[in-house]
Amino acid sequence: MHSKKLLTTVAVTGTLALGLSACGEASGDAAGGEFEPKGNVTMIVPFAAGGGSDIAGRATASGLEEATGKTITVQNVDGGSGAVGYSEFLGRSGDPNYLLATETAMLALPAVQDVEFTHESFTPIMKLGDDYTLIVTKADSPLDTCTDLTEKGKKERTVVAISGATGLDNITFTLMEKATQAKFDRVPFESGAEAITAALGGQVEAISVNPGEVAGQLESGDLKPLCAAADERYEYPELKDIPTAKEQGIDVAFAQFRGVIAPGDIPAEAKEYWVKKAKEFAETDAYTTYIEDNMMQPNAAYGDDFAADLSENDKELRTAIGE
Repeated sequence: MHSKKLLTTVAVTGTLALGLSACGEASGDAAGGEFEPKGNVTMIVPFAAGGGSDIAGRATASGLEEATGKTITVQNVDGGSGAVGYSEFLGRSGDPNYLLATETAMLALPAVQDVEFTHESFTPIMKLGDDYTLIVTKADSPLDTCTDLTEKGKKERTVVAISGATGLDNITFTLMEKATQAKFDRVPFESGAEAITAALGGQVEAISVNPGEVAGQLESGDLKPLCAAADERYEYPELKDIPTAKEQGIDVAFAQFRGVIAPGDIPAEAKEYWVKKAKEFAETDAYTTYIEDNMMQPNAAYGDDFAADLSENDKELRTAIGE
């Protein structure tokens, strides 16, 4: 009897030891009790390859790889204007080996669709900066300004491309409609790259895209700008001559943030780890190069400060779309 009890005790003790060891692996505890991811990390991009979100996700993954020494694999999970990717990420709750390249769709989707998440479902890590859009068209289009575009939209069917139903470009066109009483027929695409192709092919009158997505086509002369949907003109040499919508009598400006989030319910030490590594990334030439190449405003924010920015941006967005 005593022998049986001893064996049972040994077995239970061994099982507990194995269980605790497994928990240590899963939580990513490093020597000394500090968090560190175990194995590879996945960066989800909730849109197709080639657009602004994909560019941001890959740049951030590369920068965080350098800061952490970990392999960070980018995975595009597109569909539903970002809803599929965010829903996939929602299912990773508690797993600090996943990150997501986020932007305004995280706020717009819950505002206009019945989805299972809000920005509060996730853990904010880093806001990279702010992004405004340019309204552009084919080089040989008879349209020369955003006023030309809205005047056309008041009189006849005017087709524009948007990258997802909840992105900054759709919000921008909605604000233009409210400001001018124009009406636009929208054709949704899964990425800015697809929208640019549609504009080049003459399938749509105009598109609203981030400067970094369209800089090459503007430089080559294949596309031309109508206006910038920004508070002030860009200071970048390539964009400084593009008038704002406000200069053309259309009071429209709305910034899109870009950033990185972790799943909800991750350990506090995991959040601290990713925020620390994000700050290290922001001090590198890679971060500066990303911001400048994509002609963004480098308004970085981290952790709880990023969360506060999201709450404020959520209120502004819901006001803008008239929810």
